[in-house]
Amino acid sequence: MTVVTTTNAVVRAAAASAAAPAGPRLAPGVAARELELRRGEFELAVQLGHIRTSPDPGGGRRRVTAREVARLKAAPDFPEGLRERVRTVGTREGAELLGVAPGRFTRLARTGHLTPVRCYLNRYRAVVWLYLADELVELALREPGLLSGRHPEPDDCQDWRARNWRGRRIAMLARHTDDQWEQAAAVASTLDSAHLAEIVRDPYERACLRRLKPETFRVHPDSPTAQGVVDRLLLADEPDEIEWYRLRLVEALADARDQCPAPRPVVGPAVEQRARAERSAPAEQDARAEQRALAEQRAPAAEKPSASRSLGPNAPQAAHRPARPATHERGESVQRSLLRWLRRGK
Repeated sequence: MTVVTTTNAVVRAAAASAAAPAGPRLAPGVAARELELRRGEFELAVQLGHIRTSPDPGGGRRRVTAREVARLKAAPDFPEGLRERVRTVGTREGAELLGVAPGRFTRLARTGHLTPVRCYLNRYRAVVWLYLADELVELALREPGLLSGRHPEPDDCQDWRARNWRGRRIAMLARHTDDQWEQAAAVASTLDSAHLAEIVRDPYERACLRRLKPETFRVHPDSPTAQGVVDRLLLADEPDEIEWYRLRLVEALADARDQCPAPRPVVGPAVEQRARAERSAPAEQDARAEQRALAEQRAPAAEKPSASRSLGPNAPQAAHRPARPATHERGESVQRSLLRWLRRGK
């Protein structure tokens, strides 16, 4: 009987996968079913680098080649080994795994000895941290003194869980893409709008960073208050951490600009012609108004049309209209007309 060691199996599987063709690219859902992983386990395995992905030529989500699936299936501990590498535990399970009380486990996490890999909000809108079971075992083997004796005290009661999680999240996002603008967007997601506007002056670059901002976990049911807790969790909150991400964003932007400029809107001929007409319309109106004003100023007063001329040639002239008689003259003329009428009656 031939005994095959794990090392030989891994080497042989690696050689076979290198010689085999890449084959078709599988969608994430199909690849997860082939590897017998749940959706969350598959996503975490990709983020940790256990499953290699390749960009989709059509511009969609990254895919897994058939050769990569064959490489993972060829491992002697498949699928239990892959599942164990992405297994996460909470505070209670982690404390049982290390053989310590939950209070000591929480202190180890708060002092930065344990780095969360994921988190979510429970129904009370409290943050629940998850840790890799493999890393807990490694900590127990590397530093057994932390599991007994005096409890580790945090520095100035500072909680390092959110800060360490943010750093790990940015590192995983950067590992998952080769696009420099996506890496810059991952770093920019840790800074608020004020810091972002101060560092990124170009509005098109800011729009590009917002469009490429990586997705975070969603809260269920959707709640603005709960989503606000998640949004605050993503932002750096200590001065030294904020300064660190500011410097990293400056470096990431320099690399992104060297790769390619930020996309800008393309204006078509019709839109450009309409914009040019809108810009020239006020100027033309002002020019015509100015010409009319100059013409009125240059015209002599004698040539200006009078009110009587504007009424037409058959209109009576107001200048030849007799003046109305005075009051006593009108009274005398009425009296004479009345006497003549009386005399005719006789």
